[in-house]
Amino acid sequence: MDAIEYYNKYASKIFEETVEEEVSEKFRDEFLSYLDEGDAILDLGCGSGRDSLDFYERGYDVTPLDGAEEMCRLAEVHTDLEVLCEKYEDMDFDDAFEGVWAREAFIHVPKDEIAGVLQKVREALTRKGVFYTCVSEGEFEGFSGELYYSDYEKEELEEILTDCGFKVLEIWEVRDDDVRRGYEGKGWIHVLAQKR
Repeated sequence: MDAIEYYNKYASKIFEETVEEEVSEKFRDEFLSYLDEGDAILDLGCGSGRDSLDFYERGYDVTPLDGAEEMCRLAEVHTDLEVLCEKYEDMDFDDAFEGVWAREAFIHVPKDEIAGVLQKVREALTRKGVFYTCVSEGEFEGFSGELYYSDYEKEELEEILTDCGFKVLEIWEVRDDDVRRGYEGKGWIHVLAQKR
């Protein structure tokens, strides 16, 4: 099953698990410190719309985007924002956003496809635009249960971003304590990068 089918099938459950999830403000605040109020943000892989709504309520011009139709429908109801429903590889933006927020958006993208997706992100950003993402840390790539996962090592991720035309501004390695979602002890790499 591909990720879009999975997220459509389990949309209600995933929505309930994530819509009120407490997420560290550190990464959102750091991302927003590079933007001005009213700037345009693309929330890539918006899921429940939790982060889109937060950005909107803080005064930003937010465009939520997700590939799973059911997640888009639920996010629209939750945020009262129009949610674009399309795959990352089908995005066609040109210098449209000062920021792209992609929290856990790429964990199901095969490594041999990530450069193409990151190029789409780069094209979507304005000159000097900023990009945030987080990926799971490790060396695993393949199916785990019903989903395909791609983990990254810090140096590997930095090299990919640099090769795709980004300057890494900040990078953090953190351990998760989310027992509920089965992530206890899981390592994550959070990165803030800028279009070069």
